[in-house]
Amino acid sequence: MTARESIEILQDRMNKSIIGQEHIVERFIMGLLADGNLLVEGLPGLAKTRAVHSMADVIDATFSRIQFTPDLLPLDVTGEERVYEENGKRIFRFHKGPIFGNIILADEINRAPAKVQSSMLEAMEERQVTVAGQTFKLPKLFIVMATQNPIEQEGTYPLSEAQKDRFLMHVKITYGNMESELKIIRMVQEEKHKEKSPKEKISQEMIFAARDEIAQVKLSDEVGRYIVELVFATRYPLRYSKQLSIMIDVGISPRGSLALSQCAGVHAWMRGRSQVTAEDVQAVIHDVFRHRLIKSEHTRFSGIHNDEIIDIILQQVPLPK
Repeated sequence: MTARESIEILQDRMNKSIIGQEHIVERFIMGLLADGNLLVEGLPGLAKTRAVHSMADVIDATFSRIQFTPDLLPLDVTGEERVYEENGKRIFRFHKGPIFGNIILADEINRAPAKVQSSMLEAMEERQVTVAGQTFKLPKLFIVMATQNPIEQEGTYPLSEAQKDRFLMHVKITYGNMESELKIIRMVQEEKHKEKSPKEKISQEMIFAARDEIAQVKLSDEVGRYIVELVFATRYPLRYSKQLSIMIDVGISPRGSLALSQCAGVHAWMRGRSQVTAEDVQAVIHDVFRHRLIKSEHTRFSGIHNDEIIDIILQQVPLPK
């Protein structure tokens, strides 16, 4: 089995489990292949947790779920040193926390206080945790999918802009269509009366092999300049449009430039192409820019969404020739 065939199997099995959310399934797989973490936002009951579970079920990997609450402590995430007595001596042993899994579901991350969020961000950014002055490396296959509920703000600790910038993509889950909803009802009914037969899981080596192939996808100078110009349109909006200059307060960081090129490369590979096109960039830009754009105060009061600003940016920046 090739790496591409493995990813196609992963996508197919996830789509069968998460009906009507093909875009979300693709974005989850893109995050896995780009070796980046995802911020997932959606109303309750839209299968955010199920989507992460379905990915973990298909891959031969360790799954951990962390339910964030205001009383959570950093050691509940990272693990802690415990004292034991052996032969009259006190010995310290480190017990790993749930962050040492391969696929991590950080459920309602905005309910955790700042100290817990910072410990998560060290793990996400550095791929390590520090406990009692000691540093412990995380597994090679490691992805955090953090969810947050957009309608409940009471008892939450909103992520800072700097924290959000560390997520590769900000994926929004919306309602499916009526036909998909009917299929979901039927699927859940069938699951109650049907035993699951174990299926062969995709090895982690196949994920790494796919990443190696994606690294060979070429980015031309023209498309590279197009990516940079899209980013610069957020930093110096007046050069492109007076409307944009009124809307944007702070533009995209260099981390956003890298994320856009990475995601565009994965998008191209998943469609069997060996070179990134402008269409690949446009297909992923909303998920990459959405959480990084900081709107002006005027724009926030006007109720204009970041996705609308990104649409204007795409209109103003000329396509590569």
